[in-house]
Amino acid sequence: MKAMKCPYCGFAQDRVVDSRESKEADSIRRRRECEKCLRRFTTYERIDEIPHMVVKKDGRREKFDRHKVLSGLLRACEKRPVSSTQLEAIVDATESFLIEAPERERSTGEIGELIMKQLRLLDTVAYIRFASVYRDFKDVHEFKEELEQLLLTRERNGRNSKS
Repeated sequence: MKAMKCPYCGFAQDRVVDSRESKEADSIRRRRECEKCLRRFTTYERIDEIPHMVVKKDGRREKFDRHKVLSGLLRACEKRPVSSTQLEAIVDATESFLIEAPERERSTGEIGELIMKQLRLLDTVAYIRFASVYRDFKDVHEFKEELEQLLLTRERNGRNSKS
């Protein structure tokens, strides 16, 4: 956590002298004392209420929903040897990716690619299941191309690890 800068001298270290909840209980008032100039100032902490948004393929925006991502992963990994801890890690990484966006939003394309990249490393069957829904394959040929790409990558990685 970053320290508050003193409004008087700009020093970045202070100590909290007193904390109180506001009357509306929507913020916390903190009295701070600068450790350099010893002057006191007040800060207010509020919950960050601006939601992180996902931009859909058609341009619509909706709030990021961890449960929705986890539910898609659970379907893709049904009857596969992928633990709930691994799935939770993918959801956490996805949420972190979204939080790091300067505009507080990411496209479903970016999010989907991130998830598929991680699933591909965990379980190829789960990856193909997820990709088939996410990429919305139009026919068997598109699906076959994706499988061929996966096999080609696997062969290349197999050769590289043996040399």
